[in-house]
Amino acid sequence: MPLSRRSLLAALLTAAPAARATEGQWFPLTGDDGRPVANTRLPGELASEIAELPGITWVGSAEPAVTLYEFFDFNCPWCRAAARDLSGLHAASPTLRIGLVHNPILSPRSAQAAKVALALQRRAGSGAAFALYGALLGRSGPIDGPRALEAARDLGHDRAALEAEADSDLVGRALAGQMRLAANLGLSATPSYVVGTTALLGHPGGRTLARVLAAVETCDSVLCGAESPG
Repeated sequence: MPLSRRSLLAALLTAAPAARATEGQWFPLTGDDGRPVANTRLPGELASEIAELPGITWVGSAEPAVTLYEFFDFNCPWCRAAARDLSGLHAASPTLRIGLVHNPILSPRSAQAAKVALALQRRAGSGAAFALYGALLGRSGPIDGPRALEAARDLGHDRAALEAEADSDLVGRALAGQMRLAANLGLSATPSYVVGTTALLGHPGGRTLARVLAAVETCDSVLCGAESPG
């Protein structure tokens, strides 16, 4: 895939280096596997910047009770399970809005695939980008630019036009902006989730995510009745 090396490297290098994810807990959350879920409190002014990022894939309610952001990498094994769980939550939760944010920190090929997804977002909108997200994370094996272009073609999109769009400055800047904010938020685990000013580092499982979202809708906290350790 002839996406230019210069624009790909620029997207990776202009993002600030990600901080090491904390292993602590702001709230005493337990995941589907019974293990503690690492989570942390985010600065409100930084968390509020997520919604303004160019290139977010939005699905769900236009007037949501809760908004959940996933920061993901197409080559993260846990992101495959996350994609299945988010699709289920999207189908089952009419008051939920999901925002998908690229954070391709695992390899340059992840950044290539992210650029294809951002190009599709620009050309065809969030519905098409969400379909590509599900298609790619439903596949086995490594995901790179060519595989992302093939998947988009299989979904009915013009491969050559997408490839040209993926190598554009606009897409490169959008990817760099998403990665930079993820780094500034300390989201070095993939996937990571943000709801309100709380970040969950790693995939806690679909049932736990559903409980967290229900708690936020009920009491504006990821865990009703619990005090943070801070």
